[in-house]
Amino acid sequence: MTDDMTARLALPLLSAGQAQKEMSHNEALALLDLFVQPVVLAVGIDTPPATPAAGQCWIVGAAPTGVWAGHAQHLAGWTEGGWRFCIPKMGMRAWNLADADEALFDGSGWSVGILRGARLEIQGVQVVAVQQSAIAAPSGGTIADAEAREAISAILAALHTHGLIAA
Repeated sequence: MTDDMTARLALPLLSAGQAQKEMSHNEALALLDLFVQPVVLAVGIDTPPATPAAGQCWIVGAAPTGVWAGHAQHLAGWTEGGWRFCIPKMGMRAWNLADADEALFDGSGWSVGILRGARLEIQGVQVVAVQQSAIAAPSGGTIADAEAREAISAILAALHTHGLIAA
């Protein structure tokens, strides 16, 4: 961190005796407005839009061009004063309007729509946890019960489809 900006979002700080403090304050507010709980129009865009509107944001792609050059993977937001950029930090999230899903920065890149966690609870009840080992499909036996086998096979197929057990 330098003495004139914050460590995480690089917001400008006021200094004692600084003239025109409103300039630094307004710049900090503009950056906060763009990059705190950001909503982006798209993820991985390399070419800046021709006619952005104030307040619109994007997640820059891996090979940016034009005024976005040198800002790969950054959040880019348009203000009436031009482009503002935010270097993402690990764990930063943005709502992606293009996919109606969340984008997450993992320290090296952005991923969209991937839910990460150790388990899923709904109203305090665990419904999904770590994937269990495979279950063998029914076959053979001395008494053939086609309906039971069909039902068990359908259950196994559903569990496989949902990723709850290995195939």
